[in-house]
Amino acid sequence: MKRIKLTLLSCFAAITATTALAADLGPLITPVDLIETTEQPIVLDIRGEGFDAGHIEGAVSAPYSLFRGPADNPGKVSAVEQLEILFEKLGLDPMRPIVIVSQGSTDTDFGASARVYWTLKSSGFTELSVLNGGATAWVNAGFPLTTQTLLPTPTDIEVMWSETWTADTAAVERFVAGEGRSKLIDARPTTFFEGKNAHNAAARPGTLPGAQSLPYTEFFRSGATAISNDMDVSELKATLGIEVGDAVVSFCNTGHWAATNWFAMSELAGLENVKLYPGSMVEYSQTDGEMQNQPGFISNFINQITGGN
Repeated sequence: MKRIKLTLLSCFAAITATTALAADLGPLITPVDLIETTEQPIVLDIRGEGFDAGHIEGAVSAPYSLFRGPADNPGKVSAVEQLEILFEKLGLDPMRPIVIVSQGSTDTDFGASARVYWTLKSSGFTELSVLNGGATAWVNAGFPLTTQTLLPTPTDIEVMWSETWTADTAAVERFVAGEGRSKLIDARPTTFFEGKNAHNAAARPGTLPGAQSLPYTEFFRSGATAISNDMDVSELKATLGIEVGDAVVSFCNTGHWAATNWFAMSELAGLENVKLYPGSMVEYSQTDGEMQNQPGFISNFINQITGGN
């Protein structure tokens, strides 16, 4: 008998109508939150090779590379049909919460979790959490790992992509042209913003015209690999000049560091209309669009030799 394909929207309605369902874990959780929850979440381990060395019991291996694009445009989002096949193979179920686990060895690891979170949220999943500090935080908390692997039971779902949290290249070009109110936020280290460094797949160094620099590291305490949940939202909005009605577009090179900024501003600070530009500067630089902080030929040549230092 053919299984009925569940749409994520219909499952969300069922979740909200079920009063017996445990409370949402929230977008950011600690190892203690995870081990004490009664919600039986799907633990999505996105580390790749690190999974076999030891993982949280019952976790599903879903390497980050599965959520990324080709080498010439790593931030490109896969087609909805491909995402649907992937999610079904991973056994993802819209009726169960999902906790995303990265390695957590460096602050950049958080961007992988945030990018997967953004992809799942845009695909219609509603109960999503990131384990702050990843597998490293889990081990540091004294909790065990296992090498026993359980194959997920495939599901049958229908993905319906929402553009709510996405700014594609066409939208970014409109914002750059001054069409609509927007704040373009560059999540990269300042050397990239200043045009001194560029991603290997980028056609040109530089940043979007009118962009502001907000390196993703601003959301981490010095030396920390777990994101800080302690932020002054009013100060953040004032610093970036965000006003009611603004579209806030987070970008970087390939939508990885930018996912951290998107997560911090959208999911933690609760700002409205925050969008991620998934293709970011690698994709934009391959167009003929105007660039800011693009060095001249000689300066760019010197930057490439010296690494921008």
